[in-house]
Amino acid sequence: MTRTDYSPTEMMTVAAARALRHDDVCFVGIGAPSAACNLARLTLAPGITLLYESGTIATKPDVLPLSIGDGELCETAIATVPVAEMFNYWLQGGRITVGFLGAAQIDRFCNINTTVIGPYASPKVRLPGSGGAPEIANSCGQIFIMARHGSKVFVPTVDFVTSFGHGDGGDHRSRLGLRTEGPSLVVTDLCLMKPDPETKELAVVSIHEGVTRTDIEEHTGWTIRFADEVDDTPPPTSTELDVLRDLHARTARAHEATL
Repeated sequence: MTRTDYSPTEMMTVAAARALRHDDVCFVGIGAPSAACNLARLTLAPGITLLYESGTIATKPDVLPLSIGDGELCETAIATVPVAEMFNYWLQGGRITVGFLGAAQIDRFCNINTTVIGPYASPKVRLPGSGGAPEIANSCGQIFIMARHGSKVFVPTVDFVTSFGHGDGGDHRSRLGLRTEGPSLVVTDLCLMKPDPETKELAVVSIHEGVTRTDIEEHTGWTIRFADEVDDTPPPTSTELDVLRDLHARTARAHEATL
């Protein structure tokens, strides 16, 4: 299979899906995280339990939801609980192993901004905001982050810390009393990155097919580190691509029918 057989977005989605496990309880974000989590459910991790912020538990949507309030989530869940219960009992109770988040900006210590671009008082762009992301970042066992790789996204310092990652690095999380692992994986359309065990600074651990180290360096806003051993990300299999494309095709047909 060659690079032209799939898109960078498909590679990113497949790589993120592969990081999930059969026994994970996953708090899912809308958009790319939702596609990755449902691809995992339909392929390598059929036993995964997906939860969305609206209160749906063990949902198995046939099409990707437009929002956390999409009826598809409630209709295919084994239960729907109040949002307060989702956060107080499930999330803050430590019952969720993985939280999946997106980012408008992310820095080298995995702090996430989804609030504003520019100064908070007079921003260039006002973004959707936090939603439940700060609680997800602090209370899930670990956090996976998905983002397109560009220097405007991967910045030296985020303009606003919406969701706390590893702060200033090192033991910052534990010094604040946070007992969860925090961000443990960043998946982009160029590579996979993980925080260094000691410093917590991101380092590239796997590079996607057709991507060079120079590509990654040019699209990162700081001097990116590479792990001592950097793997080649296996390209998507035909099964992974077929399932993912079928999921997107079903979603497009369903959403067109509602317009």
